Amino acid sequence: MEDFWLYLKLGFDHVLDWNAYDHVLFLTVLVASYSFQQSRKVVWLVTLFTIGHVLSLALSAYNILRIESSIIEFLIPVSIIFTAVYNIFTAGKAKGNSKINLLYFVTFFFGLVHGFGFSTYFNMLAKSADNIFLMLVEFALGIELAQILVVFVVLLVGFIVQNIFRFSKRDWVLVISSIVLGMTIPILAENWIF
Repeated sequence: MEDFWLYLKLGFDHVLDWNAYDHVLFLTVLVASYSFQQSRKVVWLVTLFTIGHVLSLALSAYNILRIESSIIEFLIPVSIIFTAVYNIFTAGKAKGNSKINLLYFVTFFFGLVHGFGFSTYFNMLAKSADNIFLMLVEFALGIELAQILVVFVVLLVGFIVQNIFRFSKRDWVLVISSIVLGMTIPILAENWIF
């Protein structure tokens, strides 16, 4: 039971680590265009991200697939920038099914990328684990709880800004996406591989 809390806390802290705030940036821009009324879609997006994240950790922990860290460190800010730019170009437009399906696929793919970014550290921990699969499940629960917390805060701030301060939803999405974009470009420059 002690290991359960340890790995759950590790997953929780991994998302909320302010020294590596890429998860928070990605989640913020991912759900900026949603509201509490769309929480079912938001939960699916967050869960797909977690599944992708854990799948890549499993692929790495079981020595099935490893990707060079410089490529992953480059793709992480690319994933955030892609999502921010996607929001900027689609802000204020009706969400059709094809847009949602694309976003689900992209979210899962970016979950894979973000998971590979943490895999080196995770693999060091997995060497001492009795059961890697159980460790992955516990870690995934921690990630999911932290992501739900971040998403709740983003949706709450969005609700306040749109309903109390009377920002339009389009303006809210544009402002948040632009802020995240501005914060992520320096991360991309630091990890540029070309």
